[in-house]
Amino acid sequence: MTPGFHYVYILESSIDRKRFYVGLATNLEDRLARHNRGDVPHTSKYRPWQVKSAIAFRDADRAAAFERYLKTGSGRAFTKKRL
Repeated sequence: MTPGFHYVYILESSIDRKRFYVGLATNLEDRLARHNRGDVPHTSKYRPWQVKSAIAFRDADRAAAFERYLKTGSGRAFTKKRL
């Protein structure tokens, strides 16, 4: 992982391959560990998680905008088809 990047990531549940989670982090390894420890209530039920895709941005605003897009209906369709 390179310092100074903002990562938009897609997690896939290892126990239910139909479950995905989209998030944003500056330290992806730490964030994945928090998801897998159960520290994130929204994802604790379907752990363990693995990173399906991650995209690095230098600009925090662009990363946040892309994360918001992936959480929309067309963003979910894009994810299914392309990522």
